[in-house]
Amino acid sequence: MDVRAQLSMVFHLDKCIGCHTCSIACKNLWTSREGAEYMWWNNVETKPGTGYPTLWEDQGKYKGGWEVKGKALRPKIGRRPGLLTNIFFNPFLPTMDDYYEPWTYKYEHLYTAPAADDQPTARPVSKVSGRFLDLEAGPNWDDDLGGSSVYARNDINLDELSAAEREALFRLERMVFFYIPRICNHCLNPGCVGVCPSGAIYKRAEDGIVLVSQEKCRGWRFCVSGCPYKKPYYNWKTGKSEKCILCYPRVETGQAPACFHSCVGRIRYMGILLYDADRIQEVAKVPEADLVNAQRDIILDPCDAAVVAGARRNGIVDAWISAAQKAPVYKFVKKWGIALPLHSEFRTLPMLFYVPPLLPVLASTENGCYDLGKSDFFGTIDNVRAPLKYMARLFSGGNVEIVKQALRKLWAVRAYKQARSAGNLTEGRAQAIMGEARCAPEEAEEIFRLTALPRFEDRFVLPPYHREEVIALTTETLMQKGQTGFGYTRLPKRGP
Repeated sequence: MDVRAQLSMVFHLDKCIGCHTCSIACKNLWTSREGAEYMWWNNVETKPGTGYPTLWEDQGKYKGGWEVKGKALRPKIGRRPGLLTNIFFNPFLPTMDDYYEPWTYKYEHLYTAPAADDQPTARPVSKVSGRFLDLEAGPNWDDDLGGSSVYARNDINLDELSAAEREALFRLERMVFFYIPRICNHCLNPGCVGVCPSGAIYKRAEDGIVLVSQEKCRGWRFCVSGCPYKKPYYNWKTGKSEKCILCYPRVETGQAPACFHSCVGRIRYMGILLYDADRIQEVAKVPEADLVNAQRDIILDPCDAAVVAGARRNGIVDAWISAAQKAPVYKFVKKWGIALPLHSEFRTLPMLFYVPPLLPVLASTENGCYDLGKSDFFGTIDNVRAPLKYMARLFSGGNVEIVKQALRKLWAVRAYKQARSAGNLTEGRAQAIMGEARCAPEEAEEIFRLTALPRFEDRFVLPPYHREEVIALTTETLMQKGQTGFGYTRLPKRGP
């Protein structure tokens, strides 16, 4: 057992209001530079929808992530000879049309236009070419258009639904959408690291943050193709790749990342997870439907004596072990099983997890009164407004039962609090729902407290950093260990 520490995140989608405050905070801090105009290290997407860049989930188009060929795990973009043949022309890159052409407005025309009968307008101008643009896309172009025939109907995750189910989803009275904030997943088996020809991308040994060495990057852009989530970006000004750095300068001083800190809905949680690095390759090869449970198995109990001993052997100090024991992410992912990875079938073992949205309950209106009691507003898990097959395609590699288990527990917490606080459910009905979810009252109360009433220190349990005591994980070190160019081996152990 090779115990490692990983900074991990949980996003509670039932609490996301789609305000994009997180995106703006990140943009202002990290990507408000020439060459980075189109970069959104944090973006918020509407689902159903095509996302950013357009159709990023379609790996038939982009060839991101990993696939199992025989007994071997290899990048979907191909093995070494294939990469070399495409090194000067990569056909699997998103184009500018898949992102958008960054623009500004010709504001000076409002002041310099000659006197006329019509009000002057500030036309959009490309930041790349300087030419006037007809705007056709943007970083959040399909926001809130969950029922549109232009965007939502092209969502690749809808392929699992029958024609009748798809049509029912887009009826006006049943139209539904929810939001998914996305940052780099800082995966345990990152596709970007596995395909970088220059070995510029590496995973920090002490906390698992994936970074790009600007000195070593040669701008080949295979990282963009290799990442199935399309979170590395190419800076057209510097000729280098850039990506989310999980605000490590803030994290190292005990501050939450900018997108986390600014989140209006308080949907984000962060902490240390301990995992067994010896099992990464084994877990990444399991069948798609088993990937979520296999990834849960690789996450270790930080209170287990054998795990603690293994962590100490690898140089993980007691303060970090203590932080892992208090981490909210362990409860969401392993203890309660209600937080799931996004597109586990990409086999990158992402370490950003999502609590799937339960969506609003049903009610009735009579004599001008909004009544929760007369309708079966809890219904069943099988008839939630977002189809289970769709949710399973997003969060469980197509395994519907895993999504059901998570939603049942969330349903049980809602029933528990409705019965105790609002009186909309009888105790018997609430107990029946909780029994089906195998959720005890104590657990329901704990989940409620952490999701509805958390303090800052409850949501962010960040370990104390001592960078001066950590052996620098330089690209040269990675070269000596074999993790460079075309290969991905496990990381060197953390120093004392």
